[in-house]
Amino acid sequence: MQWQRDAVRSSVVTRWRWTRRAVIGAIFVALIAYGTVSRHVRAASLMVRFSSREASPRVATIGECAVDELATELQLSGGEHTRARVYTPRGVAGPPGIVLLHGVHRLGVDEPRLQRFARAIASSGVVVYTPELAELRDYRVDLRSTETIGRAAQELSRRVGRMSVGVMGMSFAGGLSLLTAADPAWASDISFVVGVGAHDDLGRVSRFFATDAIDEPNGKSLRMHAHDYGALVLVYAHIDHLFLPDDAAIAKEAIRLWLWEDPGGARKSAERLSPAGREKMALLFDHREDLLAADLLAIARDSAAEMARVSPHGNLSGLRANVYLLHGAGDTVIPPSETRWLARDAPEGSVKAALVSSAIQHVEIHGEPSARQRWELVHFMALVLGECDAEVAR
Repeated sequence: MQWQRDAVRSSVVTRWRWTRRAVIGAIFVALIAYGTVSRHVRAASLMVRFSSREASPRVATIGECAVDELATELQLSGGEHTRARVYTPRGVAGPPGIVLLHGVHRLGVDEPRLQRFARAIASSGVVVYTPELAELRDYRVDLRSTETIGRAAQELSRRVGRMSVGVMGMSFAGGLSLLTAADPAWASDISFVVGVGAHDDLGRVSRFFATDAIDEPNGKSLRMHAHDYGALVLVYAHIDHLFLPDDAAIAKEAIRLWLWEDPGGARKSAERLSPAGREKMALLFDHREDLLAADLLAIARDSAAEMARVSPHGNLSGLRANVYLLHGAGDTVIPPSETRWLARDAPEGSVKAALVSSAIQHVEIHGEPSARQRWELVHFMALVLGECDAEVAR
């Protein structure tokens, strides 16, 4: 998608500045304020690597480990399995582990940003396990993903010899990670959860795609233009709400091709739709969600119970894990108000850090962060690394 390409291009500009300023700044500020120099240096090094598009940045960073990668499979119930990768820091004795989860994207564990982030975290001395969530790969937020997340936490715990591990979910995987940690079946396997651009209430986010407005916990309304990607994903997952039965399969194929960044193929596929179907598809392709607002709101209304089941909102009473929340201030896919809702809805005392930053665009570093923004991101990741280090050994 264009927003993804723009975010990746903008992140390259920050690389040298991260190298020169973030590492040095982290050392001195940490010495004065926190006394946790090692973790802050590792976190700064991690951010340097993630802000680069290269698989292995040529810029040397402090405290960095070489990383070994292994393709594997994760066994699920009923004899099913899903693809996974393990990123292991070389030469680290008894490293902790974290499960890293992709968002809604067809590439799943092959998504370049996920791979870059996994390598960056592993280079800081943490084993990273990335299982593929089949439902999110098919643009669906589905409760079945929580089994994959829970079994991934169990498998990684076994691999690193720990009682429990952390889970970090990007975008909608962040909300699903919180649901998994609140489920008694998996709660003991997950010591902490990091949500990056996570949702609290899928119904509320879906209404945002239709109205460009979303409720804040303080009773106010946040207005921002919703990214067109959101409406496409919503319709794709509920195709029968917008298209007649004879058009449904063709419409789903056309939207899938559009999401796969093949507009030519998508438009050609849409030519096979009925006249009414072609008219609705043209509105989607031309980003005229304003003319489809009634249909999008109807999807949210008719799917309210289904959306509630895959939402942390009202479903976190069993959560015992520590929680860390990071969100982009200008996120137009899942607005930053969702992190503020999560901070309110999580059990008292469970949220250890919640950062809404203009330096983040959905799940990507954006533009040139200020010195303060760089420090906030480095400190946030240092807290996460601290949780990894605190995992209790068997």
